[in-house]
This record gives sequence, structure tokens and C-alpha cells, in this order.
Amino acid sequence: MSVLEPLRHVPFRLLLAGRTVNALGNTFAPIALAFAVLDLTGSAADLGLVVGARTVVNVAFLLFGGVLADRLPKHLLMVTASVAAALTQGVVAALVLTGSATIPLLIALAAINGMVAALALPASASLLPLTVPAGARQAANALNRLCLNGAAVVGAPLAGVVVAAIGPGYGIAVDALTFLISAACFLPIRVPALAPALVPAPGTIGGEQTPGTAAVEPSRPNILADLRTGWSEFRSRAWLWVVVAGFCVMNAAWSGGLFVLGPVVADGTIGRRAWGLVLAAQTVGMILGGLVAMRLRLRRLLFFGVVNTVFMGLPVLVLGVYPQLWALLVAGLVAGLTLEQFGIAWETTMQEHVPADKLARVYSYDMVGSFVAIPVGEMAIGPIADLAGVEPTLIGAAALITASVFVMLTSRDVRALRHEMPERAPQPMEESVA
Repeated sequence: MSVLEPLRHVPFRLLLAGRTVNALGNTFAPIALAFAVLDLTGSAADLGLVVGARTVVNVAFLLFGGVLADRLPKHLLMVTASVAAALTQGVVAALVLTGSATIPLLIALAAINGMVAALALPASASLLPLTVPAGARQAANALNRLCLNGAAVVGAPLAGVVVAAIGPGYGIAVDALTFLISAACFLPIRVPALAPALVPAPGTIGGEQTPGTAAVEPSRPNILADLRTGWSEFRSRAWLWVVVAGFCVMNAAWSGGLFVLGPVVADGTIGRRAWGLVLAAQTVGMILGGLVAMRLRLRRLLFFGVVNTVFMGLPVLVLGVYPQLWALLVAGLVAGLTLEQFGIAWETTMQEHVPADKLARVYSYDMVGSFVAIPVGEMAIGPIADLAGVEPTLIGAAALITASVFVMLTSRDVRALRHEMPERAPQPMEESVA
């Protein structure tokens, strides 16, 4: 099957376009917001509070977002969330541009934006496998991430130039505009209704409908029952919760080191424009990683992906011990290339081993577990750096990332889970003769 096979499907193309445009704008947001806060107070602790507030509320609403995504049309949920995000980011841009921004206002708006994103994330993640045939999912995940990372490669250095040249408010305004464009892309998406939504009537065999029987549409359970079902699916898979627990720790150290202390270190060393280049280099690595991953045919795909995450700590370590531009560019490139092996392996594994009608809820538990400690890392790393020093704090964060990878690999389920590779179409010369 061609790696471009998913592009034949209109729903996938629309989803890909909307997410790519959104990703382009979202590369502006963290860079612009970070330097807007530093211009306002110069405090790493304040920056941690602003970015942490968004993550706290995001995590709090993710489970609800997963339930909604399994109940409502996913594309309409994404349209609504995109419009709401455009409004919140527009208000932030106006406050920064007019000099009216304060830390409490930025915290409040970041929290609202986190809630809106929580409603869209599970819907977006669970919609993708519905837009392509099952055999095209690995290629679709790779193309999706390839385009998202390509947008970030363009956006990150451009955001650095815009922020340095005309101010962070304009960078946030770009993010608001891209949300509106992505909403227009999501609106026409149409996918088939999920078959598992119907309960087979008596007389079915192995879940397949037999002649003379009819499926029965069940009454919809309440939200708590939906959450219990999602939790049951999540905890029944050891490979799933082990990796999520590992990433809970890793993401806290990663986000605090890269997105809170990173801009602080950059402001005193390589500069704001160069920091945009560092983030872009990481994304270039992810693009290269996507090109590699879409052609991989590995039975132990998840194991391979988890092993590659050991390099996530490299940029954080370099920030602490040698914050020079060339070293940060190399570290970002390597981290991006290897992290993408995990990203595509994880998406493909989730879509392959979790029932489609429960996927959004399981995704929401995955996201909650992976994200719940991020605000802790973002809010705590500034005060820790004030007490221990920036360099020891970054070295400690890198060590924590590495230790988490080795803990995940102690799980036999992570090491042994098999990936069902799609069969290749037979060639004419291989056809049997009766």
C-alpha cells in the first residue's frame, strides 16, 4: 500500500488541512506567550503559572471531552472548540497589544483556552482512524504528524522573527486566525457512523450479523457509565497504563525544562530568534522521523517507539550544560527524529488495540494521565531553579526523563505487544494457479 493512500479520502484531507493550519498557528502561541510574560514581569515563576493554568484546566476537562467525542459528531465538536479558541486567543492578543495584560488575566484566559482544547483533543485523535481504511492507519498517522511537524518547522522560526521584530501580541493574533481557518476545514467532514454503536441481537456469531436478525440500538448510558467503561478499557491494558504513567513523569520534566526554563536560558544566551530556530530544528527531526516511521514494518512497534524516547532528555540536558546554538540545534534534531518513532507507534497501537466506539474515552484517559503532572512541572521548575540553580535543575529534569524510559521498558507487555501489519497486495507473478 502506498504511503500516500490516505490522501485519496476526502475526510482525511479535510482533517489534515484543518489540523495543519491549526498547528502552524499553535507554534506561535507558546513562543509569543512566553516572551509576553517575560516582557511583563521577567519572572520564570509567573510564566510557569500562566502555562500551568492552561494545563490544569485542560486535564480537568479531558475526560468530559472524551465522553462528548463518543456521543456527539466529532467534527462539529472540533468546529465549536476551534471557534471558541479563536475568541480566547484574540482577547489575549488584544490585551498584549494594548498593554492591558496582567498575569491574573493571562492565567484566566489560558485556563479557558485549556478547557476548550480539552473538548477538541479526544475528538480529533479518535476521528482520524475513521477517515481511512484500517490498513492505511499507520500511513495516515505518519502523514498527519508529518504535516503537523512541517507546519511547526515553518511556524517556529517565523514566530521567533515576528516576536522579536514586532512583538508577541501579533504572534498570538496569528494563532487566533488559524483557529478560524481550521474550523472551516473541519465543518464539511463526514465519516460513517460507528458500527459498534449497535448491540448485536440474539443470533449473531462473533459480533457478525447473521441473516434474519437485526441489530438493536441501546439506550445511551449516563456520563458516569461512559467514564467507567472508558476506565475499564484503559486499565485492562497494561501496556497502555504503564506508558501513560511513564509519560506522566517525562512530560512534567520535559515541559518544565523546555517551555519554562528554555525561554529564560535563551533570553540570556542565544536570543529569541535563535530559540525559535531550536524549536524548529526539533520539528525538522520529527519530519525526518515521520518519513522513516511511515515505512517501518515492525512486529514490536510499541517497544521500538518507547526505546526511542530515551533521547527526549537530550535538549533539556544541553540547555543546562552547554546552551550554545549549534549544540541545541543538534539535540533538538535528534530528539525530534526519535520522538516521532514513538508518536506514530503509539497512535497506531491505540487505534489497533482499542475498540473504535470507545477510543475517544480511552484517548481522554491517556491524555489525562500523560498531562496531569505537566502543570506541576511547569509551576514548580521556576522556584526549584531559583533555589538550586538553572543548570542543576535542567540536568535533574533530563535524568528524570531517562529514568522514566527505563521504568516503562521493565513492563513485559510494552516489550512484547505485537503489531498486526497490513498484508501486502499479491503481485501477479505470485498468484496461485488452480
